Amino acid sequence: MRGLKGKRVLVTGGASGIGAATAARFLDEGAQVCVLDRDAPGRDRIAKELPALSSAIAGDVSNLVEVKSAFAQAISKMGGVDVVINNAGISIRHNFLDITPEEWNRVMSVNLTGVFYVAQTAARHMFERGSGVILNTASTNGMVGQPFYADYNATKAGVIELTRTMAIELAPKIRVNAVAPGYVLTPMQRAEYTDEMLEEVNRKIPLGRHARPEEIAALFAFLASDDAAYVTGHVYTIDGGEIAGGMASR
Repeated sequence: MRGLKGKRVLVTGGASGIGAATAARFLDEGAQVCVLDRDAPGRDRIAKELPALSSAIAGDVSNLVEVKSAFAQAISKMGGVDVVINNAGISIRHNFLDITPEEWNRVMSVNLTGVFYVAQTAARHMFERGSGVILNTASTNGMVGQPFYADYNATKAGVIELTRTMAIELAPKIRVNAVAPGYVLTPMQRAEYTDEMLEEVNRKIPLGRHARPEEIAALFAFLASDDAAYVTGHVYTIDGGEIAGGMASR
């Protein structure tokens, strides 16, 4: 992609899954990369897997003090931040009637409030510098109803509207977009599936398979690059056609 060499990139939730694949892609593009993650073993692992990382920073995105501290560390390590991949998130599978207030608040605090904290901290830094790109991880769960994830779905719908509003308010200095993956086969996801379960889910996806984390990372790289210089304020679905035709897609 054009314009990524030398860019300074911060990836939240960067120790595993989509975040780790995204960090690796930006390093391949010649960018400097810091990852932010609250998981200590994950940080140690990604630092070994990607020795070119500028830093693997500890922090919980739901804690504003920790977000500000982590962002300051990223600036110290890289000299600034040009691109933020706002990717950290959690999900809990449960029936709507069984969601506890504590579970609801935890999912909201990471997936929506955490995205806001990181985005606002990044935007203030970028606004002072005069440019920047913020990319938020949404989900197809924020676009269509999905059972057993009411709290998660609500946060991802919120991320979509937050993205659109930020793009309007922060233009022309900062571009803001969201990526909305469908099913992505991370190692953790694969471990939860039997072969029969995986086949059943794949049957409802027109392309017949889950996405690979590297494919989501490629979309992030494009949206951060100079090739996407006129792209802002939109949500880009990457789901193998799953929701393209509603029930007809399934």
